[in-house]
Order: sequence, then C-alpha cells, then structure tokens
Amino acid sequence: MSRPDVVVHATAKVLAAGVAARLVTRIVDIQTAAGSASLVLTGGGIGIAVLRELASTPAATAVDWRRLDIYWGDERFLPGGHPERNEAQAREALLDHVEVDPARVYPMGASDGPWGDDPDTAAQAYEDLLLSQRRPEDHGPAPSFDVCCLGVGEEGHVASVFPGSPAVYETERAVTAVRGSPKPPPTRLTLTLPAIRCATEVWLIVSGSRKAAAVTMALSGAGEVQLPAAGATGRRRTLWLLDRTAAEKLPPELLTR
Repeated sequence: MSRPDVVVHATAKVLAAGVAARLVTRIVDIQTAAGSASLVLTGGGIGIAVLRELASTPAATAVDWRRLDIYWGDERFLPGGHPERNEAQAREALLDHVEVDPARVYPMGASDGPWGDDPDTAAQAYEDLLLSQRRPEDHGPAPSFDVCCLGVGEEGHVASVFPGSPAVYETERAVTAVRGSPKPPPTRLTLTLPAIRCATEVWLIVSGSRKAAAVTMALSGAGEVQLPAAGATGRRRTLWLLDRTAAEKLPPELLTR
C-alpha cells in the first residue's frame, strides 16, 4: 500500500463541499469506464454534511444515480426509519432527492426487520449480501467497493470498529454485530477492517480539533487495535480529507498537499 494522501480544507463546510465535488468526479469517471460504480456511505456530522452538499450541487446531475450501488459502513441497530439510523439520515440528506435504483441501495438490517431483534443474524444477512455481490476477481470477504467513505472518532474508531473491541480483532468476517458500543446506541452492525480493505479507495473524512490527535496517530504508524483508523486502507488509494482543525497536529512531512 502506498503512502496515504492527505488533503486539508479550510473549514468543515469547505471540506464537505470539496468531498462532494470529489465524489461526483470519481463516480462519473468510474461509471464512464465501467458502466456502474459502488459507494459505501458513512454517517456522522461531516458524513451527512457531504451528502447534503451532494444533493444541492448542480454537478450531481452528472452522476447516473441508477447505476450506483450504495452500501453502508455501519449502522445503529434501531427500528427501521429511526432518525438516528445512518440510513434514515442518508435518505433525508441525499437519497430521497436523487433517482437511485431502490434495488441497488443496500441498507443494513433494522431491529424490527425480517431477522428480528438479533444483531448477529442481521450481520450475517448483510455479510451474505456482500458475498453475493462479489465478482470473480474479488477474493476478499466483500466486493471491491469503488469508494468507501469513513468518519473517524476522537479515539480513532472507524465505522463501528472501536479500539480494543472484539470487532477490531476480526480477521475473516465482513460484517459483525457490536454490543456495548462506547457511543450510544450500544448495539450496532459494522463492516470489519478486512471488508473495508476490500475497497479500491478508502476516504477518511474528518473535521474538528477533537479528532486531531487521532488523525496524527493514525498517520504516524499507530497499530489498528489501538487505533482502528490506522487499519482502514484502500487497495489502491487511502485518502485523508481533513479540515484545518483536524490537521492541526500533523507534522509538515505528513501533508501531501
């Protein structure tokens, strides 16, 4: 894996707009070359801000939304439609405003879904879905997502893989249930690091000074058990997209531009 690229934007708002513009360009390029594209969405404040920017930018009309497969990196295991679910927030911010193909939108299971209030069964169902989506050339536990977007927590978690948690030790499964999450709600579903590393490109989108220490540690060689963000890498590219405050502790040699 080559050295991660680091791009710093002036503010969180500029970061969200910049990531949205970058996503439009990347998705259009992939669709032009391959016919369709796949995208893993993230939640959180900056992740949803990016989706709102996507919904509002005129450039988004260049995307063929019906030829885009949409997945999630993690989900709060709550009833369907609950406002705290990443899916519900993504639909409100973007998906309800563009012409996606409902058959190509793949939300993670809800606590009142067909698998009942059993996160392990819901995790297995999402893993089975991912396995069914793999192409012959995909040899990992998940499809080769074109772009996987992730946020980063103050302590360095990505998706719902938290430092020292059982999920961070997972080496084979693509999806796992999370119990006792240090952030509410306690029960979640998440892609594992092996599934994230199936992505062609992983984009880590981070804003705020409270994340600065985790960003610096992840880019300075921290271990993934201590800091899961350090283990979130793409097969071809890992891109850290930061605002100025999230980058404030980075030494100059870690900045690519």
